[in-house]
Amino acid sequence: MRVKTGYARKRSHNRVLDRTKGMRMTKGRLFKVSHEADLHAGQYAFVGRKLRKRDFRTLWIKRLNAALTAHEISYSTFINKLSQAKIGLNRKMLSEIAIHDQATFDEIVKQVK
Repeated sequence: MRVKTGYARKRSHNRVLDRTKGMRMTKGRLFKVSHEADLHAGQYAFVGRKLRKRDFRTLWIKRLNAALTAHEISYSTFINKLSQAKIGLNRKMLSEIAIHDQATFDEIVKQVK
């Protein structure tokens, strides 16, 4: 007796079609086109997860640089003196402090200077 892939194939196709639901034209309706679109979307998502880390780091650096201009110290000098002073705060925490707690940030800059 021959085994057909009826249910398994239908389920696998439906999973792909569910993931591409909302895409334009045939990308959301036809399996072959949907499958290609799904593969590409997966690649973009993978790359995007790596880029997000880079994007956030640049955002924190920009925020720090903006906060440091008021103290007349450049970002690179600040980071260098921060490591020399053995203050173990990362860029994310420093930018959060600069935004939400100005007094503490001023104290950190004073210690570094």
